[in-house]
Amino acid sequence: MSFGKGHHLHLIDGSAFIFRAYHALPPLTRKSDGLPIGAVSGFCNMLQRYVDGNIGSDVTHVAVIFDKGSHTFRNEMYDLYKANREAMPEDLRPQMPLTRAATIAFNIACEEKEGYEADDIIATLSVQAREAGGRCTIISSDKDLMQLVGGGVEMFDAMKNNHIDRDGVFAKFGVYPERVVDVQALAGDSVDNVPGAPGIGIKTAALLINEYGDLETLLERAGEIKQPKRRETLINNVEQIRLSRRLVLLDDKTPLDFTLDDLEVRDPDPEKLLAFLAEMEFRTLTKRVADQMGREAPVIVDAPVSADAALLADVPFDAANYEQVSDAAALQKWIDQIYERGYVAVDTETTGLDEMIADLVGISLAVEAGTACYIPLIHKASRADDLFGSDDLAEGQMPTEEVLQMLTPMLEDPSILKIGQNMKYDAKIFAQIGITVAPFDDTMLMSYAMHAGLHGHGMDTLSDRYLNHTPIPIKPLLGVGKSAITFDKVPLSDAVAYAAEDADITLRLWQMFKPLLHRAQTTRVYETLERPLVPILAKMERAGIKVDRDALSRMSNAFAQKMAGLEDEIYGLAGRKFNVGSPKQLGEILFDEMSLEGGKKGKTGAYATGADVLEDLATEHELPARVLDWRQLSKLKSTYTDALQDHINKDTGRVHTSYSIAGASTGRLASTDPNLQNIPIRTEEGRRIREAFIAEPGKVLVALDYSQIELRILAHIADIPALKDAFKKGHDIHAMTASEMFDVPMDEMTPDIRRRAKAINFGVIYGISGFGLARNLRIPRSEAQGFIDRYFERFPGIRTYMDDTKAFAKEHGYVQTLFGRKINTPEISAGGPRAGFAQRAAINAPIQGTAADVIRRAMIRMPDAIADLPATMLLQVHDELLFEVEAGAQDKLIAAARDVMENACDPVVKLDVKLTVDAGTGANWAEAH
Repeated sequence: MSFGKGHHLHLIDGSAFIFRAYHALPPLTRKSDGLPIGAVSGFCNMLQRYVDGNIGSDVTHVAVIFDKGSHTFRNEMYDLYKANREAMPEDLRPQMPLTRAATIAFNIACEEKEGYEADDIIATLSVQAREAGGRCTIISSDKDLMQLVGGGVEMFDAMKNNHIDRDGVFAKFGVYPERVVDVQALAGDSVDNVPGAPGIGIKTAALLINEYGDLETLLERAGEIKQPKRRETLINNVEQIRLSRRLVLLDDKTPLDFTLDDLEVRDPDPEKLLAFLAEMEFRTLTKRVADQMGREAPVIVDAPVSADAALLADVPFDAANYEQVSDAAALQKWIDQIYERGYVAVDTETTGLDEMIADLVGISLAVEAGTACYIPLIHKASRADDLFGSDDLAEGQMPTEEVLQMLTPMLEDPSILKIGQNMKYDAKIFAQIGITVAPFDDTMLMSYAMHAGLHGHGMDTLSDRYLNHTPIPIKPLLGVGKSAITFDKVPLSDAVAYAAEDADITLRLWQMFKPLLHRAQTTRVYETLERPLVPILAKMERAGIKVDRDALSRMSNAFAQKMAGLEDEIYGLAGRKFNVGSPKQLGEILFDEMSLEGGKKGKTGAYATGADVLEDLATEHELPARVLDWRQLSKLKSTYTDALQDHINKDTGRVHTSYSIAGASTGRLASTDPNLQNIPIRTEEGRRIREAFIAEPGKVLVALDYSQIELRILAHIADIPALKDAFKKGHDIHAMTASEMFDVPMDEMTPDIRRRAKAINFGVIYGISGFGLARNLRIPRSEAQGFIDRYFERFPGIRTYMDDTKAFAKEHGYVQTLFGRKINTPEISAGGPRAGFAQRAAINAPIQGTAADVIRRAMIRMPDAIADLPATMLLQVHDELLFEVEAGAQDKLIAAARDVMENACDPVVKLDVKLTVDAGTGANWAEAH
């Protein structure tokens, strides 16, 4: 029956429920894994109270309406709309998708619309209900919704148990609902950053509207107003006031992909609702709901039964239990199972490792340990056929379009948790075909959050270590060298066994890691620093950065010419020609012919001539110094100016690096294929390479770089008054250090003295020895050690920090960043050189790790901050973020991005020293940096 006379629609303001629940209850975490659930608990209790009090009355239709994202059509009208709103609390963010899942578990319609606010959807539905002859009750106390009241539409404040009708609106605004937007346009709204008319509040606005009838009449007759200040305010701000009215006016014609009839009241499915409540570990609510439904309450334990390692070990890995999905009916069975469980392990198989050009070959799914499926899409009929150029597909495969049409709703459904191993890769593959996978868990990042510094986090390593199972290797399937094939040419039977096993392993690892995260006290790190970064990096990697191929080619030629000149210089110093690139020939010249000290032969009988050896020798002779210069140019040419040309994507004209989140134990990201983080910028030649990274026509590059972030963190962690004071006063920290150490007045500072102080400042953070500093400065070791000794005398707090950190690491086996990241130090108590390295790493890790956490937090917050700007975040290089922005908008971008970066610690950590960010712009990266 279509919605009409006699029907009653309830529209619940979901965001209001969530924020009231969040602020009304103390922090609460799920015992099994530490997931924040306080807001979800409050939200579920509010929903249950609503169901108890309303379902079964005259309510015939109901929906919970949510906001989807922060960017709406109002931001297109006014870029500062809601700009003052505080960022969502970090422990609330992972709970948002769970409130949607809760709504679905209660079997209540859950609706949202990209580009529109929840209020617009509510406005549209309330008007539709009124025009159809029915009633509508809006369950909210939001004043913005009061413009809708009247003609069968009312509001209900569930917190105050108060119905709001036309008279209630008048009591709030001094006008009736049809004039609420006029009053709001004049008064503005500081919360939503609606400008309004300066100096005019609600009461004055209501007086003016009641006197002149409506806003347009008021503005047309503003010159008649007797009070000078009011008159001038209205006359001088006409367009601003009209803009404000457009901002506060709700769109009651929002395009919706559902109808009122889709919102009919439905009884909850007892099994699904109780399963959700039990999964959240809401013991009291689960029992209450079970009793009301006449069901047995499910048993809730502190860790999911499926996470029991012993139980997982009892389930064999058997390829006979893996299914090849070949038709829609079989796929639908899997989708139904996924919705029953609420989660699924997902893995993709592709034609290569470069997500920008790889084709999707198949998808594997698992919802229960020991069983999984593989959905092949484009496997060739046979290897033999392929050798003859056949593109015939093997039988038993569904059309790709049909598979994606069936899977996309589930992959994008906020109520279904998708589980992956290195989910960034799969997310990019799906993104290439227009699918956004969310929400998700990533077993690689779970392992990394718990075990950084202990072992690798690849699937094979984790399976061997935690499941005592060696996965099917890929090399025998694909082959190696020239005879290697891509996965679409692997026979289907082999592909099913391999791909389905990957999903099975991923699911088991997730079942094991989820409770372990809580026990390791690393849930917050995973939830706030690791997982949220995945979609950020995926988007950056897909964006890439434009590279000028001709510029690289010119640089390669220039480097070749300079290398030739250095070779001539090296021949002169050596007294003869030789192959400069041959370590063996170089060793013979340095140690046999020139008789330099320090020559050591390896197992092959050749002298060692690595960089460390040459750097030591460079303090005594020019030849090794020139060879180091030659090697640097050779590396720049081969690694960058030559190789980068091969990395330019033929379709985009851009280079698309890939970031490894779980690489360095300190949390620093690693850039690969190509590595854009190791382009040396201390030399003129290295800096020139950045000139080849350019902006698209009509755009500019903007670089924002933390200024001496690690020294600032050191000053805070080690509590060094002199350093903190210098930063607070804005002094040149390196000059100040030089002045303190070498008793040189600031006005007599020389570049060389400052350079030495800079090398010590940064070197000490890395636990540098006199030996290492001597290499860096190319000075005798005794002089370098003297610098370090003096440094510790001037700043004794640093030595205290180092000793305390080493002692903590030895006692606990790890160190921590200011944000709780654990960096394991397994070799801290080892003997010999390994112990020295481990101790230096332990000293540096809290500092470098905290700096890495800071920029991660900035990157995670950045998309929301720049959503309204024509800008894209492209690269992260150590302490720097690089953006591409339309020309003319760079100042707005710098202001927004700088604010995010400088306040990235808030509210978790309050540094004693303020973070500062330097910014630059240019047509290329070198100019911007």
